[in-house]
Amino acid sequence: MNKIITSILLFFSIHLNAQIGNDNIGARSTAMGGFTTTLSDVWSTNNNQAGLGFITDFSGGIYYENRFLLKETSYKAGALVMPVKIGALGISVTSFGFELYNETKAGLSYGQRFGDKFSVGVQLNYLNTKLAQEYGTKTSITSAIGLIAKLSKELSLGVHLYNPTRSKLAEYDNERIPTIMKLGLEYRFSEKVMMGIETEKDMNFDAVVKAGLEYHITEALYLRGGISTNPTQYAFGFGMKLKDFKIDISSSFHQTLGITPSISIIYVKNKIKKADSPSI
Repeated sequence: MNKIITSILLFFSIHLNAQIGNDNIGARSTAMGGFTTTLSDVWSTNNNQAGLGFITDFSGGIYYENRFLLKETSYKAGALVMPVKIGALGISVTSFGFELYNETKAGLSYGQRFGDKFSVGVQLNYLNTKLAQEYGTKTSITSAIGLIAKLSKELSLGVHLYNPTRSKLAEYDNERIPTIMKLGLEYRFSEKVMMGIETEKDMNFDAVVKAGLEYHITEALYLRGGISTNPTQYAFGFGMKLKDFKIDISSSFHQTLGITPSISIIYVKNKIKKADSPSI
């Protein structure tokens, strides 16, 4: 009976979240209803590679999501970002599922900025999908492209396209990996308050709207909340900055399947300015 329930929940999880390597990662994003298109952090390696163009410090992160409080639908991710002259290189690895169904994605990405207000990014992904022993595994290659434009001090625009080539998942029934487009806007009311809204469209499903709010209460503490549609899900969370580490915790609620808690930890190696370096 437990296996039947798990299988049903797994089916809904896959269908509702447009799996096959395209989930948003990072507890900051999930706390804001899944908004990602203009954010620039280590998770830009997966969410919108254009965000890498604005990263100037080496960083690494790990992420864990216990979807609907089931270990069989857990989601794990890790990422590293290495800045170069006018951008940054990134690698990311994600894994979803359990022994009977598992998806793994490894991605190599690069983001480059053009001035202080514009950045583009690209990614190449290797996907491995396993469905029980009798069905075996399937591998695929996908790509992604994104851009971020800072239109003003307050307003930013983000665009992201996943799998523009419509790569195949299987020959049977011409099954293809989802092609998903995102368009988002970020508005900063002040240095402490930011709101983001985006629309996400899978070519095979209705559009999803996501909206989130982030409040920078103190230098070390953030509060966040968000909502997404189709189906309706609510989310909230907080973040803490502790020297070189950032810890984000979030929880989202699906009215039928229940609660999904998540946590991410980011390490950022801040550059030491020569003027601040101790003399020898």
